[in-house]
Amino acid sequence: MIRRSRDTTATTVGEEPAGPGRPRTRPVAVLADRAYSSRAIRAHLRHRGIQAVILQPSDQIGHRLRRGRRGGRPPSFDREACKRRNAVERCINRLKQWRGLATRTDKLAITYQAALHFAGILIWIRR
Repeated sequence: MIRRSRDTTATTVGEEPAGPGRPRTRPVAVLADRAYSSRAIRAHLRHRGIQAVILQPSDQIGHRLRRGRRGGRPPSFDREACKRRNAVERCINRLKQWRGLATRTDKLAITYQAALHFAGILIWIRR
């Protein structure tokens, strides 16, 4: 359905709001590690219409190939999304090198956020 707002000329394409409250959101894709590459997780995501960007472990590839035609098709995989996930994961690992951020010993969320910003700035400067 196409809606046009009354006060501006903006046009949006989407569904009618279901009712009062926060609109429901669903991720387009789930980026996960090899440990989460099970049939149950992939089936759950497929049922909900979410793309799974999960590498397949080598043992699962071997089992599928050993079964031949009965092993089925390999699951789809987005290489570019995996590269972006890897970059984010490496950034989080750099931030975890700061003991205060890794253990979250701050009592107030604002002090934790300030430490996160400070660590991010120092990592960015060192690049």
